[in-house]
Order: sequence, then structure tokens, then C-alpha cells
Amino acid sequence: MEAAFDSANEIVELKDEIFRLRSDLRRFMERSGQKHIETVLGDIKKNYAKAFEEQQIESAKSCLSSNMTKGCAMRENCYKVFMDFLQGTAKHLHDDKVSDEIINSYREQMNEIRKKCTSENCGTCFSEVFRLFEKQLDLMQSLGVYSGPEDEKSAVSDISEEKIVKDVLEPVSNVQRFQILKALVSESLSFSEISKMTGLRGGNLLFHIKKLTDSGMIFQRYERSDYIITDKGYRTLKALSGLYKSLNANHVT
Repeated sequence: MEAAFDSANEIVELKDEIFRLRSDLRRFMERSGQKHIETVLGDIKKNYAKAFEEQQIESAKSCLSSNMTKGCAMRENCYKVFMDFLQGTAKHLHDDKVSDEIINSYREQMNEIRKKCTSENCGTCFSEVFRLFEKQLDLMQSLGVYSGPEDEKSAVSDISEEKIVKDVLEPVSNVQRFQILKALVSESLSFSEISKMTGLRGGNLLFHIKKLTDSGMIFQRYERSDYIITDKGYRTLKALSGLYKSLNANHVT
């Protein structure tokens, strides 16, 4: 009887030890994944920051030329002001980190310029500038340059349903896309490697990869043609993991 009791205790202790080892391994994988991401993103920023900046500036030139109000007497002058602003903000793609204070100062700068404009046509042009600025912020977040406000700045009622669904929920609402994100936490993968892992082929796989790249959750390194997870993709996975754990905290597994 005593031998059986000792054996039962040993099994309990062994289970506890296995649980601790699994927890340690999970934490190690998460730290390794984050380190991998930080290293890759650092390389991308170092090698491609100039290209990203130039692409954003060229995009701004094209979009402003096409979408600013035609026939306005101030169009040429405003175009120069807007381009100076967007060129200044695009330079921060070279930074290691961009603070909330810096971003807010740019928002205030543009708001002050907006107050001086009284024409009813000005709204169209300023909307385009703010849209282009937000695109730059999205790229900064994907590269881990800007993390966004640390405080809970937005109430639930302020959340944009369209943006949340398009940029966060839809990209991870598919099993294969979620599988791809998880796999890219620890290593970069080629198209063929992702195909082998998911069982998806050709255009079908390309469709899912495009969903993830368009949302800024993964990025393709063109010189190697492999895919890596971005800071946005990693933080999305971490947030979903935390949410799932909190929702199931009281469930017995």
C-alpha cells in the first residue's frame, strides 16, 4: 500500500515537473520568436529604410497630384506645404523608435495649418494628407518603429468597425493564415515551404499570403523571396493568445 502511495506521489511530481518544463519551453519559444523578429526587422530597417522612405514620398506625390482639388488658386502652394510635411514624417522610417509625442506633434502641426484654411474645398486636400500620414504610421507599426499610444486612448464606441475587421480580424480569421503567422514567429519561410506546411497551392496560397501582407502582418524580403512576420503580426498573435487564455481561465482542461 505504501509503495503504491509513493508511486502515486512520484507520478504527481513527474506531472508537475513536465508542466514546468512545458511552461519554460513555451516562454523560451516566445522569447526566441521575439528576438528573431527584432533581428529581422532591424535588418530590414537598416537595408530598406531609404527605399521605404522613397516609396512613401513617391506615393504621396502621385496621390496628392491626383486627389487634391483641381482649379484651386492655392493648389500649388498647398502641394508644396503638404509634401514638405510628408517628407518630414517619412524620414522617421529610419528611426529605431518614434514616440507618441513626436506623432502627436505632427498631428497638431497639420491641425494648425488646417485652421488657417477657410475654403470649403480644403477638406478634400487635408483628408488626403491625413490618409497618407496614416499610411506612413501603418508602415512604421509594421516595422516596429512606432507602437502607438500606450494608454487606452479609444473607447469601444470610437473603434472603426471597417478597419478592425479589415486590418486585424479578417487576416487571422482563417486557419491556414493563422497557421502561417504562428510558423513565422520562429523562422522565415519561402513560398514553397509555406505551401508544404499548409497544403495550399498556387493562387489559393497566394490569396491567403496577400491577405497577410496587405494587412501588414507579414512581409516578403524580395532579395531572398522568403516571408517574415512583422511586429504587427507578432503583437496580434500575442494579443489573441492573451485573450483566449483570459476567456478560458476558469475552464477545466
